[in-house]
Amino acid sequence: MKEITESMRRKTIARDISWLSFNGRVLQEAADPTVPLRERIRFLGIFSNNMDEFFRVRVATLRRMSEYSGSRSRINMHLEASPDRILNDIQAMVLEQGDEFDAIWGGIRKEMENEKIWIVSETDLDPNQQQFIQTYFEEEVRTNTIPLMIESIPTFPYLRDKSIYLGVVLSRSDGSMKRKYALIEIPSRVLGRFVILPSPALDEHHIILLEDIIRFNLRNIFAYFGYDTYDSWAFKVTRDAEIDIDNDISTTLIQKIEKGLKNRRKGKPVRFVYDKEIDKGLLDYLIKRLNLSKKSGNLIPGGRIHNFRHFMDFPDVFPKQGHRKLPFTHPALQKTPRVTDVVLEQDVMLHFPYHSFNPLIDMLREAAIDPNVTTIKITGYRLASNSKIINALINAVRNGKHVTVMLELRARFDEEANLEWKDRLEDEGVKVLIGIPNLKVHAKICLIKKRINNFTIHYGFVSTGNLNEKTARVYGDHCLLTSDRHIMADVNRIFNYLENYKEGTDPLKTCKFLIPCPTSLRRELVKMIARETKLAREKKPAAIMLKMNSISDEDLIDKLYEAAKAGVRIQLIVRGIFCMFSENSKFPIPVKAISIIDEYLEHARVFIFHNGGKEKTYISSADWMVRNLDHRVEATCPILDPNIARELKEILDIQLSDNVKARWLDNELLNKYKRDEPENKVRSQIEIYNYLHQKAMPAEEKTEPVSETAAG
Repeated sequence: MKEITESMRRKTIARDISWLSFNGRVLQEAADPTVPLRERIRFLGIFSNNMDEFFRVRVATLRRMSEYSGSRSRINMHLEASPDRILNDIQAMVLEQGDEFDAIWGGIRKEMENEKIWIVSETDLDPNQQQFIQTYFEEEVRTNTIPLMIESIPTFPYLRDKSIYLGVVLSRSDGSMKRKYALIEIPSRVLGRFVILPSPALDEHHIILLEDIIRFNLRNIFAYFGYDTYDSWAFKVTRDAEIDIDNDISTTLIQKIEKGLKNRRKGKPVRFVYDKEIDKGLLDYLIKRLNLSKKSGNLIPGGRIHNFRHFMDFPDVFPKQGHRKLPFTHPALQKTPRVTDVVLEQDVMLHFPYHSFNPLIDMLREAAIDPNVTTIKITGYRLASNSKIINALINAVRNGKHVTVMLELRARFDEEANLEWKDRLEDEGVKVLIGIPNLKVHAKICLIKKRINNFTIHYGFVSTGNLNEKTARVYGDHCLLTSDRHIMADVNRIFNYLENYKEGTDPLKTCKFLIPCPTSLRRELVKMIARETKLAREKKPAAIMLKMNSISDEDLIDKLYEAAKAGVRIQLIVRGIFCMFSENSKFPIPVKAISIIDEYLEHARVFIFHNGGKEKTYISSADWMVRNLDHRVEATCPILDPNIARELKEILDIQLSDNVKARWLDNELLNKYKRDEPENKVRSQIEIYNYLHQKAMPAEEKTEPVSETAAG
């Protein structure tokens, strides 16, 4: 991994460089020979998808900042280094990772061939396969393919983000006709990317990409023009995905988002990825027509295949190499027909994806038909495409409950889906809240009101992750089901704020147990870090244990530096962006900072402070980033049940002991594996499964957990 340039050396690591280092860890999983082949291909797809979003959001932002080179925007001041300098470093790292990606993919292809799995091109087909794809083209592809003779079109066609295109050069082998350029969008959105071919032997699998089926049929497509030579190369365009919400008071937020979505589809190109073997004349023509510049750094030469994000859904043609373990029911919920009865008696912490997500859905379903339930309120950020959560809420409305859903319309890349959910919910009679001006609602909370003997009881949940049963199978999150009156009173206060928003955030300051953003979390974190720092200076035990997705807030990083210099024992588990320099000779106790990339996406946020021996433990929806702390409505929840707090800490201890999938987060972003005890391997996701599964087993069935070599 490329070292950070000296010009970037300051109090923190540049956020975007740190993010690229995280994506490098994803690439490491694709390179790991101990990971099953299909999973390695999936990691290549994740890497590619991550990179697409990085360019659409972060690189696009830096380019816009660069265009305003005379200004000192808030972001520019925050970066300190110039956007152009960061863009240069990004370009170098992206090219380096691209070469690494190509090498890994080449190695995987060879391993696939050893398993008798081939990805074949249009030139590798036997007669039977040729006939198959000709028939497939005529029956499925032709009507979804629109070739464009781009030299004949005055206005260059709009090229869609996330699509793959074939640039085609038509020519005569005898040179009797002038060459022409054409363009074909690959209809992978409609037909999918992969086609399984008839194979010569039963134990073989031959797969062809949709673009190669089209390549094979180019002569058929362009026969009308009289050419006899057809050469083609794939490319894709990545566009600026920023949605600008204007200040026009005559339009609603919904109208602004709808307008922004239309504008996003025509955003400026920020990356042009092309086959490095492409015809030079065609490349120059495309660069000119797309208003790109060879000096801009947004031209990325690559291999023959693009849009590797589709490879996350590569056909399952591999010999079985293990299987993903099924989630299991939390022990407190195993012998009860009603989740609600248990939650009214005790707190229950679900740990996804180990525990089943079903109890959360069941609790909402029970509320939907319970005659004593009057009200359900819930936040929605990223919902499953066929959401059982939504179905339960609609059922509740039909049963006469008052249902309120805070649906964040500005959840990036989920805007269109959330607009559709809004319409469906409102059609059913749900009260839909659509956001707070200048604040995204990112808290994951639910409030259910139930009347029993003229008393109103509140119960619900606070979660670190999205209310999405699909992602709950692969995202590591924590969800507290509770009827604690202190916690639920604060959840109620947050919903009152969302429903009765007025200028300012004062109502959030009335929370007594939950710590909300943007009003309180930053201040409380500073206080808790300062307390640990004070204890350390007094030579008393002091410790901070944190787990989250990202740490980039400079003020909080400064406070961690102070604490580390005072002798506070700091342990950090950060999956993604990590802007802190963890290594410093002035830290008497070295900061332990790791990142875990494995089969499941580590998504939870947990904060634990030693607090003089009276530990404070929290789960949160907020990372330590400016956007979360200052520009979002977030909820950080104290864990009041000592058994649950102990369980959370033991889970974090397991992760800190990981020496298989953990990498050190060092100053140079080298992503070195933490292999401190090779004779005693700890793969935390497997060990956490064993730990929680043992708790869920009846006492007479409990055995010593057996470590495994794969989490698949």
